[in-house]
Amino acid sequence: MNTKSLVSLSMLIGIGAVLHAVMPGLFLGMKPDMMLTMMFLGILMFPTFQNVLLIGLVTGVISGLTTTFPMGLVPNFIDKPITAILFYGLFLISSKVSKNLIGATVLTAIGTIISGTIFLTSALMIVGLPGPFVALFTTVVLPATVVNAIVMVIVYPIVHSILKRSKLVEQL
Repeated sequence: MNTKSLVSLSMLIGIGAVLHAVMPGLFLGMKPDMMLTMMFLGILMFPTFQNVLLIGLVTGVISGLTTTFPMGLVPNFIDKPITAILFYGLFLISSKVSKNLIGATVLTAIGTIISGTIFLTSALMIVGLPGPFVALFTTVVLPATVVNAIVMVIVYPIVHSILKRSKLVEQL
């Protein structure tokens, strides 16, 4: 793990934290998790297991601290590392097609659905949900999937270009 990767991942996490903090709640105190897009982008740009584990843990803590979901720290801390590892596995399985904008967008949508399912399930088991699972899934997770996919379409080419020009990552 080199310093350039850590700095780049930190910047992505910081951007994600700001986006997550300013995103308004949609339904019963839940809001789309914009940190997911930045976590997924970090995994796509710096795909090593160490980086994946680090960004998953840090994103879980920061997302948990900035959530509006009651007692949301623990479900976020469970959700993000598991989602990061599963997303990384999907990335490795589909690496030939996931290194472009369409692949990154599809993986982001799948990853957001995985994350939302893990979050809601763990919250249901640990602290309970403020509403029915299906209602929360359809009013928060599905819109978050669309928003995260759109954000990835916008941000991925920009970050990819910057990292390529600055030679922060060789394999891009």
